[in-house]
Amino acid sequence: MILPAVVGGLSRYRASGPSVAALCVLGALLCTSHLTSLAANAPSALAPGQGVSPAVVQEFDTDRLEALLLQFNPLLKATAQSVDAARASVTSAGALLNPRVDWSRGPWQPQGASAASSQSWTLTQPIENPQIRRARIDSAKAGEKSAEQQLALLRNDLLAQLRMRIFEAMLHQGEAEAAAESLTLLEQVQQRVRVRVSSGEAPRYELIKADSEVINARERQQTAALRADKTLLEISRLVAGQLPARWKLKPPTAAERAMTLTLEQLQASANQFNPEILTLKHEFDRAQSRLVAVRASVLPSVDLRYSQMTDPQVRQSQWGIGVQIPLLDQRSGPIAEAVAELERARLRYEGRQAEMTQQVLLAWRSLEMSRLRVDALSQGVVREAESALRVAEAAYRFGERGILDVLDAQRVLRSVRADLLQARFQLQVARITLLQLSGRYASDSNLSQK
Repeated sequence: MILPAVVGGLSRYRASGPSVAALCVLGALLCTSHLTSLAANAPSALAPGQGVSPAVVQEFDTDRLEALLLQFNPLLKATAQSVDAARASVTSAGALLNPRVDWSRGPWQPQGASAASSQSWTLTQPIENPQIRRARIDSAKAGEKSAEQQLALLRNDLLAQLRMRIFEAMLHQGEAEAAAESLTLLEQVQQRVRVRVSSGEAPRYELIKADSEVINARERQQTAALRADKTLLEISRLVAGQLPARWKLKPPTAAERAMTLTLEQLQASANQFNPEILTLKHEFDRAQSRLVAVRASVLPSVDLRYSQMTDPQVRQSQWGIGVQIPLLDQRSGPIAEAVAELERARLRYEGRQAEMTQQVLLAWRSLEMSRLRVDALSQGVVREAESALRVAEAAYRFGERGILDVLDAQRVLRSVRADLLQARFQLQVARITLLQLSGRYASDSNLSQK
């Protein structure tokens, strides 16, 4: 359409001669033709919405978050250094005593003789009591095992805390989604009420009530979203800030939500794998080794000596032995302290075992209660609340009920759904608590068997 106009303009220009108006028209037509040609030949990359690709938000599942926590958590790395220190203490406990060398030199001048010099040296090798040495090594090994269980205990607690934070984030995200859905419904109701109020079919207070409900729903949505963001920040703190600024949480799978162990298996696993129980057991073994070492210290250690003295006339060599006789101090005080410490360690170990059995049982009861509550809410109460809301909305449309009945039905449905989300969250909390008590997060082998 533009090219024929240009040709016609040129023909009129030739026929009538040059004029300012003709030149302006001709220039405008040429510019328009050029711009149209550029727009047609422009690359597709300049099209709106195609110039910049949106940033890809990374998605992290439970396994990736656990790997980041085990690799970068500073508290876990610091506790691992304590294990290295405990292993070094075993080497120190097994070290042999070093020999001691004494050397002396001085003038020697008997009466009527010229001055000369004499010297002497003594080599002393302590021979340690083998019972003390063996008990010290056993105590250091028990301390090493205790440090390893302290590391396992921290790992068990951190992984359980991470999983609870994951389900807490899922809870708040579900609350935000439910609040957004409720907000959409309330806004629809608000529009219908506004129409009825403007037409005079409903009183003014119904619109005021609908407006207040919309404001409350919007506040609930924003609060739930902020709580979800806060929980995601807690997860980022556990992994030492190794997550990107924007990331997405992948929901746990059905296998990660299920409990496949029985109560008897959980109690047996708690006695066998719980790092707190194992730590107390190793502390009890360590107290036993200390008692053996203190009792063995009553028997003295032996020092072997070899000395040699040299002067201009005599050269004397001597072998000797040194023994400390336990007459004044028979180690009664340290022995009594070691016995009391051993009894305290035994009571703590046995008491924690009995307490752990009851704690697993209580967590199992909480799991059953949460499971029953989830079944009752998901199968009966939620459906009834949804049906009541549909009936109230239909009655309101036909003018049989007021807006307050609809808002009350929505409030009941919202409360029931919130209770269902809380019940599901409490179910996962009880499941994670049981796995934590059974020590399933303490080591990689146990983690793969859960």
